[in-house]
Amino acid sequence: MFDTLFIFPFGFWVVVALLALGAVWAFHHLRDGSGLPILAVLLTVGFWYVGDALYNDYANNYVGLFEESALKSAWWQVVCFLVVFLFATPLVYRWINARHLHRTSGVLHMFQHGTSNPAFQRQLTLFLQICGLIWMVLIVLAWVRLKGDIFYFFFPFLGYKPEPWGRSRLGTGFDAFLSAAYYFHQLVAAVFGVVLALSTRPSTRMLALAGCLLSWPFLVLDRARNSILSVVLPGILSWTLLRLRGGVLKKAVVLGAFFIVVNAWMAFVISNRSDLSIAAAVHEKRFSLTNEERVHHGGLNMYEELCWINTFIEQGSYIPNWGYRYFADLVNPIPRVLWPGKPLVGIDYAKLRGQGGADASDAGVFATISTGLIGQGVVNFGRIFGPAAAALLMSLWVAVIGRLDLHVQELGYLPLYATGLFVTFNVGRDICFIALYPFVFGLLVIWCLNRFYRPAHHQTIPKNSPQRPRAVSRPGNFAARRGQGRNYRGKKGGLVRGELIKPRPFIVSNRRIFIVENVKRAGRGDGRFNS
Repeated sequence: MFDTLFIFPFGFWVVVALLALGAVWAFHHLRDGSGLPILAVLLTVGFWYVGDALYNDYANNYVGLFEESALKSAWWQVVCFLVVFLFATPLVYRWINARHLHRTSGVLHMFQHGTSNPAFQRQLTLFLQICGLIWMVLIVLAWVRLKGDIFYFFFPFLGYKPEPWGRSRLGTGFDAFLSAAYYFHQLVAAVFGVVLALSTRPSTRMLALAGCLLSWPFLVLDRARNSILSVVLPGILSWTLLRLRGGVLKKAVVLGAFFIVVNAWMAFVISNRSDLSIAAAVHEKRFSLTNEERVHHGGLNMYEELCWINTFIEQGSYIPNWGYRYFADLVNPIPRVLWPGKPLVGIDYAKLRGQGGADASDAGVFATISTGLIGQGVVNFGRIFGPAAAALLMSLWVAVIGRLDLHVQELGYLPLYATGLFVTFNVGRDICFIALYPFVFGLLVIWCLNRFYRPAHHQTIPKNSPQRPRAVSRPGNFAARRGQGRNYRGKKGGLVRGELIKPRPFIVSNRRIFIVENVKRAGRGDGRFNS
């Protein structure tokens, strides 16, 4: 790998420098709520692009595969994305969250003071109950489709893994509802993990643990790595960063241990998913952390896809569609039964990459190919404006996630925030609803709860930047009559008209402060003002 470093062009080092400077800037903005989402985006770009070049042997695989112009163009497109993202994000963040900038990061407050606030714990319990109701609905739907196989829906490792949410690639009829059920399954499973990690109530933890034991096996034993990580990582990160007491070094060690376990499981899934179901592989081969089999993680190649896109555009075999791909992603939630001619997502690019030839039920391709966060912008708006368009979308995403942080004390916002941070990593493959559905459905649930269940909507942690109450001019309010020598008769206990207020100046740090003396009260002898 170190020999490869001397082969990278200048654009690669500019990318590394921008990532480092952006990370430092993000750490300095943790308090205003934008720091963590910005850091998540930078880590996503670094993983999918810089990590791709290092992990997949840039010198031996990419230098001989692509023209030098395509390789250099790809790096400068990453540079363009980072420059626009770092400059646009503060502006977009202040524009979207202008009414809430007086708040500070609730997640940072919990990191410093823990999650034992009683009101916050009540919120966790309530949100767990809501997700439990959603889980019960999903169980009924799964039972209707699976009948006698419902047992293996909960415990696939005891036999085989049924597919209650299975559908063809090109959905028809009620397939949209099956897809929605699958993403709701991901959402409630992730919430169970976050509540288990953060709750201090034994009864709540037991219910969350039962939810994890029933909902996780179906997803953990899946072939898709993104669904596995979307369930497991929010809970792990929440417990390590917010609940585990100790210094940064201790948290880093714990996260490292979790990484070893998760990476070993990912390797086990990759090595067995082509020949066996994961449930069958667990029976036959037994998962072990000491397995020395080396597995290459496929799919970590978004820089490669960016080079392919540049190559196709240079050759004239692909023409940017000027936003049509983004439009197809935007209308993806509309069921095809309501819009039979709904645009397909990424089929044209998949055919260019050699995946064409399947039957019509699979949209004519054997598999779709992710273009990557930056490559998706290029296929939409070209090699110059495309990276900037992707950067603006991610700036908007940072503003949305940061808004959850500023309101993290409200019902369900913290589990949704943890889900959103991880979804950022999935968005590195494509900015699309397919990656965002668990977050979108969670946002819909929370909106409904806060819209129709007002008693649950209350503050759970103290604001870090309280605002000074504004004086209201009304009879009996002395604060509203500053500078006057006399006050008006008000309610019982107010000042009596004609009683003098003698201020005495007192200088502190070159600022004149008046200490009020000799105030007589009418009807109350405690010497305090009404407020």
